Amino acid sequence: MSQPSPSVFRVAVIGGGPAGLMAAEVLAAGGVQVDVYDAMASVGRKFLLAGKGGMNITHSEPHADFVRRYGARQEEVGRWLAGFDPDAVRAWIHALGIDTFVGSSGRVFPTDMKAAPLLRAWLHRLRDSGVRFHMRHRWTGWEEDALRMATLEGEVLVAADAVVLALGGGSWARLGSDGAWVPLLAARGVELAPLAPSNCGFDADWSEHFSSRHAGAPLTTVAIAYRDAEGKLVRRKGQFVVTATGIEGSLVYAVSAPLREQIARDGVATAWLDLAPDHSAERVLAEVTHPRGSRSMSSHLQSRLGIKGVKAGLLHECLSKQAFADPARLAAAIKALPLRLVRARPIDEAISSAGGVRFGALDGGTAMLRALPGVFVAGEMVDWEAPTGGYLLTACFASGRAAGRDALDWLETRRQGT
Repeated sequence: MSQPSPSVFRVAVIGGGPAGLMAAEVLAAGGVQVDVYDAMASVGRKFLLAGKGGMNITHSEPHADFVRRYGARQEEVGRWLAGFDPDAVRAWIHALGIDTFVGSSGRVFPTDMKAAPLLRAWLHRLRDSGVRFHMRHRWTGWEEDALRMATLEGEVLVAADAVVLALGGGSWARLGSDGAWVPLLAARGVELAPLAPSNCGFDADWSEHFSSRHAGAPLTTVAIAYRDAEGKLVRRKGQFVVTATGIEGSLVYAVSAPLREQIARDGVATAWLDLAPDHSAERVLAEVTHPRGSRSMSSHLQSRLGIKGVKAGLLHECLSKQAFADPARLAAAIKALPLRLVRARPIDEAISSAGGVRFGALDGGTAMLRALPGVFVAGEMVDWEAPTGGYLLTACFASGRAAGRDALDWLETRRQGT
């Protein structure tokens, strides 16, 4: 990769999340003046909030398995990861003076499980490299070739030789990812996919009776099955939580993309819940049909299969009285209880978002917008998605580095042409 002559070019990075900061790091190392602009009072706010429950940085699984987590976009995201894979992420963190460890699930965490020390060390290094930060600067578009910024003192115009946009998707608007950039790019002819919730919960429109008794109850040791786009039945085991209106939690997030697409296509999605995933269908049928004497069916299920509380409530909620009273139908439902999901929860409640700048809008496999030469995009602005578990953050890091490198190469081409 070529590097422009030092202090010749100025690059504006708009967005102070992981992708923007990583682009700024690469650009500063390439010898250009970097100015980071963010609408919030400080950078990395979503990064910090995501780290409150334990800062999951990346994942230690084999590279091929890791790349497959990006589904339909694994080829495109794989190109980013070729330049900054999970091992490189860990080495980068270690160079900041932060140790990491691999958890029992294969997820990688800082040793202290916190995001704040990592962010502080990173910002210190960026400032030492000459990166300048401009807070409470909200990008509102262009004034001819200049960038318009709304500030507390009024609008200012910013000139830059290149721009990296890393404004996030549409989730967690209060932390800065509000999708306000969508009409700005659409007006310039950039091809966009609609923003949609990812890693999200779903509404099932429970009855008041069920909701009032079980909202907030966890479902542990369960499995969910769904049909993918090719009609193949896919099954995943895990846990989630019943909400006042539907379901959410790690297992639901892991299957949110195909369920969301099914609702978009058919108006409703069906997922099948296995309430006894450690027992075979034959074992469940044998236990349900075992003589129960004078005990109620509910007491029988609790004693024979441990089905009680919210699991029992779900059976009553989703089955008719006739089906619940039929041992064969009841046993089948315990292994494959149909859940009718009617809508995804709003995008602002989602952990992340899908949609955004289509890969086809990028120039020649780079991060530069074909419609806007010299403007590069990174992170969740681009149309990809991934489950939680370190995959989101790793791809944001890698896409930021790719955008920074592509911007340096483009600037070098300009320098050579002058």
